Amino acid sequence: MASKSLRDSDSGSESKAVPVDMAPADRLLREMGRVVPQDLIPLLQKLQDAYGYLPAEVLKEVSDRIGIPTSRMYGVITFYAQFYLKPHGRHTIRCCRGTACHVRGAAAVSETISQELKVGEGEMTKDGVFTFETVACLGTCFLSPVMMIDSDYFGLLTPEKTKKILKTYKQDE
Repeated sequence: MASKSLRDSDSGSESKAVPVDMAPADRLLREMGRVVPQDLIPLLQKLQDAYGYLPAEVLKEVSDRIGIPTSRMYGVITFYAQFYLKPHGRHTIRCCRGTACHVRGAAAVSETISQELKVGEGEMTKDGVFTFETVACLGTCFLSPVMMIDSDYFGLLTPEKTKKILKTYKQDE
């Protein structure tokens, strides 16, 4: 199967048809051979690496081929924060909103990120470079306020320091 259309998973209504190329999923399934339930997390990780997120139509087609119900797939996907059901930027920015960060100015840091990238919480920039998320805690309270970009931590943030950090990531693109 060469391509499918993707439904808007939030509303369940038909949105503009977005072609979903099944070739990466076909290749992964061939490489993996017989897929058993214990292979589900590695399979989902590989699919997400291939697509940048987990398109609903790909999940349905893969489910049909391997015999693992989509309900089980969605149970795993929604349990683990590493999986995304919507397109995701190349870089993920996670801004802590925990108590220590909140008290030390996390709101100003989040606002700076939103303004600099012209994106709201839970959104991806128009160019697909960044996705901005807030999280309950990053576990680095001694560095509050804190954000992560991909796997890099940045602490003791101010709006000015945040702008400089974002600028270095923008320049790398």
